[in-house]
Amino acid sequence: MIDTPTERDRIDAMLVRLVNERGPTKSICPSEAAKALGGDDWRPWLKPVRARAQVLAAAGRLRILRKGKPVADPASVKGVIRLSAPEEGAVERPAADATAPDRPTADRGGTGDAG
Repeated sequence: MIDTPTERDRIDAMLVRLVNERGPTKSICPSEAAKALGGDDWRPWLKPVRARAQVLAAAGRLRILRKGKPVADPASVKGVIRLSAPEEGAVERPAADATAPDRPTADRGGTGDAG
């Protein structure tokens, strides 16, 4: 099983390296990281790569894109995704817990009134 702290660190390092090599205006497919980690036997790596991408996105270390646009909630993304480096000037947040991405607690709806 690919779910040890060492493997998570390998996945994180690979994802950050690949998206930073491409820069914030280009993206990678999660399968590229899985193939770099697993070689010919890359498919078992795909699910852990996607899971770690969600954690790294929540920490601000990369962005998850759907249809070319950043997703608002990395923890709930499903389907076809791409990964990119954070935008220039983005503030990197501390690394999230290894098993559960941080979830915002503030309500995103409403009119913006404070009271």
